[in-house]
Amino acid sequence: MAKTDRSAQFTKLQKVLKKHYEPILPLSDRSVLEHLVFALCLENSPYDKAEEAFARLQVYDDWNEVRVTSQTELQEMMSGLGDPAGSATRVKGALQGVFEQGLFDQKYNFDLEHLKKQNIGKAVKELEKFPSVTPFVAAYVTHAALGGHAIPLDKGTLDALRLVDLVSEKDHEKQHVPGLERTIPKNKGAEFSSLLHQLGADYFASPHSSRVRGILLEINADAKDRFPKRGGKDEESTPASGEQKTSEKSKAPKSKRPAAAETKPPEKKKASSAKASAAEKPAGKGLAKRKPR
Repeated sequence: MAKTDRSAQFTKLQKVLKKHYEPILPLSDRSVLEHLVFALCLENSPYDKAEEAFARLQVYDDWNEVRVTSQTELQEMMSGLGDPAGSATRVKGALQGVFEQGLFDQKYNFDLEHLKKQNIGKAVKELEKFPSVTPFVAAYVTHAALGGHAIPLDKGTLDALRLVDLVSEKDHEKQHVPGLERTIPKNKGAEFSSLLHQLGADYFASPHSSRVRGILLEINADAKDRFPKRGGKDEESTPASGEQKTSEKSKAPKSKRPAAAETKPPEKKKASSAKASAAEKPAGKGLAKRKPR
């Protein structure tokens, strides 16, 4: 595809997305660490489900307690996501990385705010070194918390872009879409990212949805020849067997960030697994109550 045609396709993509979705911008009052954890919830999941999962994690006293909570319990807390098992694994892995680097105070308050003070390139490289930080998560934190320009691309989004011929097979494997950040200006990056993510999350949850296919055909009519067959080997966006899918109505309304009441976390509780894992903390120090984030 010629460069001019590619740019025109990105422009068309943006117009079609605006017809079907509403922008959902990152919350400005979240810390770098909170943006990181939210991105781990958001990957391959709708915004409302990610907000619900993030809110449920607030029942723990602090992020260190989340770190030492069992995989099974975290997966249950994140059951509404597109890939709850994968999300739980990534959350534990990333928090373990923060812990191992000693990025916490004497009260076990984890902190990544130092990344804001660094050159953006250096901050991103440091972020990418943390376990479980995928290209999607790094890009989300870059534009949501660090003031950089990056468009997050998870599996559902990349699969959808491949169907409309906006990413080659080779670049799809690299999880990279050449020219995307150049075509979409920085001041429109957060808005565009949220619109594109909503399409990707819808496709990941239900690749055979008539609504999703209709949107993809608006972007590129030739996509009809590349749609995956039901039950066939090309059906790559569907979560693996045993993983929960996010249902989608064929005529679902435009996505909006849920009101605070909708994501109100359950009553505060202590995670029993945190006590069982007390040995993981340095001797002589205990968890202190974390101030509300």
